[in-house]
Amino acid sequence: MTTTPLADPADAPAWFTEALAAPVEAAAVDVDGLPIAYRAWGAPGQPGLVLVHGGAAHSRWWDHIAPLLTDGHRVAAIDLSGHGDSGRREKYTLDEWAQEVMAVAHAAGIAAPPVVIGHSMGGFVALRAAGMFGSELAGIVVIDSPVHDLTPEDRAARDARAFGPLRVYPSAEAAMARFRPIPDQPALPYIRAHVAATSIRPVEGGWSWKFDPAIFGRPQATPALLHQLDCRVALFHAQHGIVPPQTTELMYDKLGRRAPVIEVPAAGHHVMLDQPIALVTGLRTLLSDWDHSLPARP
Repeated sequence: MTTTPLADPADAPAWFTEALAAPVEAAAVDVDGLPIAYRAWGAPGQPGLVLVHGGAAHSRWWDHIAPLLTDGHRVAAIDLSGHGDSGRREKYTLDEWAQEVMAVAHAAGIAAPPVVIGHSMGGFVALRAAGMFGSELAGIVVIDSPVHDLTPEDRAARDARAFGPLRVYPSAEAAMARFRPIPDQPALPYIRAHVAATSIRPVEGGWSWKFDPAIFGRPQATPALLHQLDCRVALFHAQHGIVPPQTTELMYDKLGRRAPVIEVPAAGHHVMLDQPIALVTGLRTLLSDWDHSLPARP
């Protein structure tokens, strides 16, 4: 892993600094005896969204995205158990994570059935939530999730290329400088610096990453997640992501050919790191359509 210089926050554009300065509530809800942390933007009591991060990531990957989705919405971003500031479990499952998502939707004050938006592994969680709680959801959005295969984070962990025992760094700066996404890709430097800074915590002897390496020991997701779901579904495809067009077509077929497929141009797998405004534009357009139209009949 190479060391990457940190960006100067002064180089960030106004939209980014304004998003990070937006009012946000940080809270936690108990789910099966464990604190599940989340962050929430916008007024409670509105229809809303729950944003679900990928493997080894956390809610703050969405800090610059969530405030741009609050027009008419309450927006919550979750730290799944084993991630971010949430507690750790002895084992992790998609079922448990789906239950955590629903608990956060209720605790955050989302008034109507929420839309769950999941990236990478978070897309698996969104699909499982739809399978378990479909009639209680307004819809799900799956962003560059390879449901036929392991996520790149899972594969790197199983191949022992990353996400092994957590290393302790002597300073926050040393830890942040070692941050890189898996798979590695270009990222806007000010976003990379923010995500790196929020991915670490103080530990005995220095600083380390927030995630629990045991998250990668869960059972593998399968295409069975793509059975007919009792809520709306949309697929977001990163042009330079990890999901090939034929896999997206397979997902579309298994979902009954009713899920819109939206490509984010020039985006790598971690769309919020390199093409955040294009991602927000796509999500705003989709949500506006869903707010003013009826679901297609099976």
